[in-house]
Amino acid sequence: MRTSTLIARSSSSFRYAIRSKRPFPSLSPSVLAFTASAPLRSLGLGLRGPNPSFSKPFSSQCSSAAEAAEDPADSSDDTVEELLTGGEDRNHQLMKMERRSEPEGGSHRGRWFPYRDLFKSGNAALGSREVIAALDPYILDARKERIRRAVENRSYSVCLVVEGLTDFGNVSAAFRSADALGIQSVHVISKDSRKRYRDNRHVSMGAEKWLDIELWNSPTDCFTALKNRGYRIVATHLGTHAVSIYEMDWSLPVAIVVGNEHMGITEEALQLSDMHCSIPMKGMVDSFNVSVAAGILMHHAVCDRISRLGCHGDLTSGESQILQAEFYLRHRGTTIGIVHEYAKRMEGLLGKQ
Repeated sequence: MRTSTLIARSSSSFRYAIRSKRPFPSLSPSVLAFTASAPLRSLGLGLRGPNPSFSKPFSSQCSSAAEAAEDPADSSDDTVEELLTGGEDRNHQLMKMERRSEPEGGSHRGRWFPYRDLFKSGNAALGSREVIAALDPYILDARKERIRRAVENRSYSVCLVVEGLTDFGNVSAAFRSADALGIQSVHVISKDSRKRYRDNRHVSMGAEKWLDIELWNSPTDCFTALKNRGYRIVATHLGTHAVSIYEMDWSLPVAIVVGNEHMGITEEALQLSDMHCSIPMKGMVDSFNVSVAAGILMHHAVCDRISRLGCHGDLTSGESQILQAEFYLRHRGTTIGIVHEYAKRMEGLLGKQ
């Protein structure tokens, strides 16, 4: 019997006994042994994992209080539906550190990085080092290490652009692939953000929380900004002038554009793009699902960069520290309040000197 079945059966038995006020049903020793060692949340009792006080000394319980009590704001409230229907302001709420001003007229050269080393807290201005110092005691070591590894493998040299997708499940799947491959920047072009997002709301597995997602009303607005940031625009298209993705150099800053599930990329986007590319097809069908195509494109871009450059992640030490602070600020809904309190304490200490 599979372990998931054991948990499901024991969970439903306990809940039925509680609702009907009948004695708990007898369970086999193997079921009792397994469910006793499993997290209590699998039994539907509303607890998230084992009580940390059983495995940690008292002195460490205070420092990890923010981890032991899960914050409701961290439970995937920032769904793709809310991001894509909440407008540009909703997305900017996810980005905590101050953003750099947009370059104009293609003035930016080299690799784009969007953040300044600045977080404003009331009248105080904190740098990334201070943000990290303020939040470090409230994040478990395992979580900090995961953030560190994610930042180490992040890059803005490749970004994804999705145009006119009507299935938000495909958008979610593309977001999840981008996060898994270390692609930090994602752009969504959509003139109609009112379409609902229902059945696939958990496809992204919360990846949107860790990405920089920007919304645009038209390909012109999006591509103009990306070109000013130094990107070349590569649109996926099956036309006669399309270049195979295996013949391209992905080490330069590039924006990968994928289009609508049925109509593909719009004529406006095709005309504004710098080049067209395609994934060679060997079967009877002539296209992939759009989220699959996006995953293949991003994966190949990352592999090509590794073969040419030795790695995909290319942030400087200063940029990595800023992005680490950004991830710390996104970690919980309560982190902003913690940093504000830290800034107030620092102001108080400076005032006494």
